Amino acid sequence: MPSAQPPRAVFAMDPVHLPLLFPAPLLARLRRTAEIDPALVVRDLADPAAASALAGADVLITGWGCPHLDTEALAAAPRLRAVLHAAGSVRSLVGEALWTRGVAVSSAVTGNAVPVAEYTLAMILLTGKDAFVHRERYRRTHAQPTHAETAATGNLGRRIGVIGASRVGRRLLELLRPYDFEVLLHDPYVEVAEAAALGAQLVSLEDLLRSSDIVSLHAPDIPETRHLLDRSRLALVRDGGVLINTSRGALVDHAALTDELVSGRLHAVLDVTDPEPLPADSPLYRLPNVFLTPHIAGSLGNELGRLGLIVVEELERLAGGLPLAHEVRHADLARVA
Repeated sequence: MPSAQPPRAVFAMDPVHLPLLFPAPLLARLRRTAEIDPALVVRDLADPAAASALAGADVLITGWGCPHLDTEALAAAPRLRAVLHAAGSVRSLVGEALWTRGVAVSSAVTGNAVPVAEYTLAMILLTGKDAFVHRERYRRTHAQPTHAETAATGNLGRRIGVIGASRVGRRLLELLRPYDFEVLLHDPYVEVAEAAALGAQLVSLEDLLRSSDIVSLHAPDIPETRHLLDRSRLALVRDGGVLINTSRGALVDHAALTDELVSGRLHAVLDVTDPEPLPADSPLYRLPNVFLTPHIAGSLGNELGRLGLIVVEELERLAGGLPLAHEVRHADLARVA
């Protein structure tokens, strides 16, 4: 049932993100639902002002730069009943103590999945047209490509391998449907019928790597997926194949990937790397078969307002006694990005 009093909420994040996550109209809507001071943004739990605010908080509205919510943080917030995260995964934010206490957790990860999937689709289409290869050749020759140079170019019938039916992976599978692709999926938590409903054929990781023209990574960053694509698995990708990584750099053995890319055997679109950023002397900055971007696929600029809107709507549900629409379960963290 809804409470007679509005919930008391506190922002906990790097304050630089607040104006973009909650532009004036959204902030006004949020303040109609909860008691919150926009001038107070918690970053340091040891700050006396933060301690006072947390002591009376029913809800934490978190984002990038939020302190880890461990046992100490929970002790400072005895009334806390919900964490609404205006960003992506809560895996690094939420400690075991919070799950044990039963605090509800909601994340705007579905909103953050939208631009990542859009970026990935754009890169699939561009690499299918060999746009980056032709750009580099055009820079050198200033000449139109020959028929021989475009013989393997085109998106008709390309086989796209999607690793991970995470929220980003599922959004990408949805975006791929209008195109003339054959789509393969590997995810150990997905059954054959579910994959078919998503528009993909479920296959083993090794078969996906052997069969795909373009491989796109969307698995979660957990210990079990570290270096999921190691040297032996990268060797399975066909000559001239493309690897797109918008997930996390740690999913790939970057020494092995660098060797493959330096040899020219593979192409890559990398929005994430390990480490991030790469060392200044990394050859990946200079290779013509690598399209490298500085972790821009996720929400930036005006896209951040989508995340704020999700949080405001969740707070309105909470205040109205309704179930959260974007609640994260502890068990979900093993299978979603």
